[in-house]
Amino acid sequence: MTDITGYIPELIEKAFDMRKFSYAPYSHFRVGAALLSEKGVIYGGCNIENAAYGPSNCAERTAFFKAISEGEHDFAAIAIAGGAEDASEFGYCAPCGVCRQVMAEFCNPESFKIILPINAEDYKIFTLKELFPESFSSQNLIKT
Repeated sequence: MTDITGYIPELIEKAFDMRKFSYAPYSHFRVGAALLSEKGVIYGGCNIENAAYGPSNCAERTAFFKAISEGEHDFAAIAIAGGAEDASEFGYCAPCGVCRQVMAEFCNPESFKIILPINAEDYKIFTLKELFPESFSSQNLIKT
């Protein structure tokens, strides 16, 4: 299990930087994510909207899908930064339910950390289990 302490500043900076790549012409709510693998590799992601809404993809899932498509399957933490594109201040941007479900597929709920920054000095850290208790996972599909 990776100690994420030394990675927190870099993850927060990367999450905020990824917002500039966001494609959010409808909501104008730009989100960036920085996903840390257990190997110490950071994958960035941004939200990508679509006029039909359903095909849109959140920043968190973009980062996960990039990492998984490159063979990574073990993750330690993710930082998520989001807000209106013209906002001078940001609030905490928690992952949506679909993103939490994707995290539950690939992450240990007890140890995977979710970092929600307002800025580099003001952030909260949760475990996946804290944000998604009693989640549905592969364990639910095991035959007894």
